[in-house]
Amino acid sequence: MDQVDVLVIGAGVVGLAVARALALSGREVLVIEREAGIGMGTSSRNSEVIHAGIYYPAGSLKAQLCVRGRELLYAYCSARGIAHRRCGKLIVAHTPSQVAGLPGILAKAHANGVDDLVRLTAAEAQSLEERLHCAAALLSPSTGIVDSHGLMLALQGDLENAGGMVVCHTAVEEVVSTSGRFVVRTADGTELSAATVVNAAGLDACALARRTIGLDLMHVPRAWYAKGNYFTLAAGRSPFDRLVYPAPEPAQHLAGLGVHLTIDLGGQAKFGPDVQWTEDPQDLEVDPARGDAFYAEVRKYWPELPDGALLPGYAGMRPKINGPDEPAADFRVDGPTVHGVPGLVNLFGIESPGLTSCLAIAERVERLLR
Repeated sequence: MDQVDVLVIGAGVVGLAVARALALSGREVLVIEREAGIGMGTSSRNSEVIHAGIYYPAGSLKAQLCVRGRELLYAYCSARGIAHRRCGKLIVAHTPSQVAGLPGILAKAHANGVDDLVRLTAAEAQSLEERLHCAAALLSPSTGIVDSHGLMLALQGDLENAGGMVVCHTAVEEVVSTSGRFVVRTADGTELSAATVVNAAGLDACALARRTIGLDLMHVPRAWYAKGNYFTLAAGRSPFDRLVYPAPEPAQHLAGLGVHLTIDLGGQAKFGPDVQWTEDPQDLEVDPARGDAFYAEVRKYWPELPDGALLPGYAGMRPKINGPDEPAADFRVDGPTVHGVPGLVNLFGIESPGLTSCLAIAERVERLLR
């Protein structure tokens, strides 16, 4: 049986960041991934936004790791030459309740350490984006966009330079905790012995934890899946220079951040994601009929959106650990002090802002296992 010090299961952006951090700390690290390449799951189907850390409850892991992760990510991208842009974001309010909720967003952001938000009148917002329609807005200068695949390639490169390795086409059937180590059995019959296992399996993290013998199932949350559909702009080029997000209704749970406009590094516009709860995490087809609701939402802040301008794009899947009628759950970074299994870390519910937080999550896992 082959032996390894650290086995990271899942080669998405978080798994790669964790593996890199552990390898740079001097540990022998192997990453195994069931897909044909790195980042082929949730990490490749998102908005590629670097979030500021505005919406999350003060003191939550999402708030702490997003704010810390944003700082680390901008620095890492600059140092490694990874394509990114600090383009800024406008949070736009239309209804009286949305306008009334803006001070609360400012207060929540400040409590999280995000102190650069600027409140704008409708005229001030329109002076920045002439096609924008709103009653009031907030400007977030520290929001940006990043080439997520370039980021993952850089993380993989650092991991391999530190002696680590990524092996794809390797699905895990079972993890067994025994005699202070783990035996990991893969679908092709291979068995690996590891001193440490990090479950960074994303959409499969809860299911993998349930296949971990020696872990009490009371420490494994239920998995929920919230599909996010994206539509692209037929004309391509974005009508805005900044990202545009609708302000949340204060009384609603934030399953998502609304049908917002994001821009890729080539200046192309896309809209989404919406929230479509599903039982099937592999359901990634975009139903063109959902475009009707997109037109209605986008025209609240861009009334000039022409008929026929939106095309079905792609869909992503949020690995949630809360249901449709529940408040958004926090990240879970469950180490031995939580579940009592030495050497095991389970990462549950790592949805947005997981991309922004990846380097900060890696820091936290490395400290747990130090």
